Amino acid sequence: MLSILLPTDFSKNSINAIKYALEFFKYQKVEFFLMHAYGNEFYDHDELVSREVFEAVLKKVNTKSQNNLDKLLNELKVIAPNPRYIFQTISANNTLVEEANTIADDKNIDLIVMGTQGKSNTRNIIFGSQTFQVLKYVQCPVLAIPANYTNTQPEKVMFPTNYLIPYKRRELKLLSILAKSYRSKIDVVYITTSSKLSIRQEDNKAFIKDTLSPNKINFKIENSNKIADTISGYIKENEIDMITMINTQHSFLEDLLFPSTIDKVSLGLDIPLLAFQNTARK
Repeated sequence: MLSILLPTDFSKNSINAIKYALEFFKYQKVEFFLMHAYGNEFYDHDELVSREVFEAVLKKVNTKSQNNLDKLLNELKVIAPNPRYIFQTISANNTLVEEANTIADDKNIDLIVMGTQGKSNTRNIIFGSQTFQVLKYVQCPVLAIPANYTNTQPEKVMFPTNYLIPYKRRELKLLSILAKSYRSKIDVVYITTSSKLSIRQEDNKAFIKDTLSPNKINFKIENSNKIADTISGYIKENEIDMITMINTQHSFLEDLLFPSTIDKVSLGLDIPLLAFQNTARK
C-alpha cells in the first residue's frame, strides 16, 4: 500500500492536484493523508490583535480548518468511491514544510502530491512559494501538478540525468510503479557534449536500468551543453507527459527551481513534475 500526503490550502489548484491523485492512483491501494497546515494563516489572522485573544483565535482557525477538511473529504469520497482508498485528515498549527516533514517521517510517506501554486496564484510564476519550499526542503518525493492539468494517463515520461548520482532504490521503484500502471515509456536522457561514460556513470546507469526493468525504457543521448533548453525542447518534440528529476545540490532541478533561471529558460512545466529528494529513508 502506498502512503500519499495531500497538502491543501483549499484553493482551486490544490483541489485539482488532489483530484488528479485520486484518478491517477485508482489502480493502487493507497492511504491518503489530507493535510492543512494553518500556522501562517493563524498568525496573519485579522482578529489576532493581542495576546489576550490568542487562544480564541487559534481555536477558531483550527475549527475552520478541520471543518473544511471534513467537507472536502466528503466531497472526495463522492468523486472517488474507491474501495482501495483509505483517508485520514490532519489539521495542524504549523508551517507547511515542517508539518509535511513530520508527517513524511511519522507515516513513512511515499509521495506528496500538490499543485504547483496555491492561493497566491501569480501569473508567470511557475512554482508558488509554498510548492517551491516543499520541493526544496521536504525530504520526500513530490509530484507537482500544474493548474487545470487533467491528463492522468502519461504515455511518455522524461528522466534527464547525468548518471553521476547514486540513486535511491525506493525512489526509482516509485517511478517504476507509477509508470507501470499506465505502461508509460520512460526516456532516460543523458544531456552531454561527450557520450563516453566514466565507471561511476556506467554503474549508475546499470542501477537505473535494473531498478526500472519492469518498464519500457529508452536510453537517449542529447548532444548539448544547454541543459535547460534541451530539456524544454525534448519535452515539446517528444510529447512528454511527465518529467522526473532528482533534487540534489547542483542538479538539473536545483538549477531550474530558481525563478531567474525558470523565467530565462521558460521551461513552462505545463506537465507534472515528479521530484525525488534522493535521501535515505525507511
